[in-house]
Amino acid sequence: MSLIDDAAKVCRNAYAPYSDFRVGAAIRATSGAVYLGCNVENVAYPEGTCAEAGAIAAMVAGGDTKIAEVAVISEGSQPITPCGGCRQKLAQFAEPDVPVLLGTTGGARVSTTVGALLPGAFGAVHMKDA
Repeated sequence: MSLIDDAAKVCRNAYAPYSDFRVGAAIRATSGAVYLGCNVENVAYPEGTCAEAGAIAAMVAGGDTKIAEVAVISEGSQPITPCGGCRQKLAQFAEPDVPVLLGTTGGARVSTTVGALLPGAFGAVHMKDA
């Protein structure tokens, strides 16, 4: 099963009673382990959790801290990109050249990288220079 297939499978589990917009994310860590996340909405917007943030939390809970590959899928008509906060979260654990596959459950696909999604990302190096 491919990473995008893993994301599609978990997308079906999303809790989206308000937007009815489901998103699934799958992250392959450098260890080879795959971690999944789906969006979880909350009536007290914006207290929900993005799919990418959920997958990152699962990765860290699983003992990994380096991302090798990311896939994000939604039920929309066009591939969606991670929100700004999730782009920063991905950049925290991934090198700029890490591939990101964006897709829809209908089969549309777009390939990019973490660096292309967040050019000039704020990182730990900035904290060391302060």
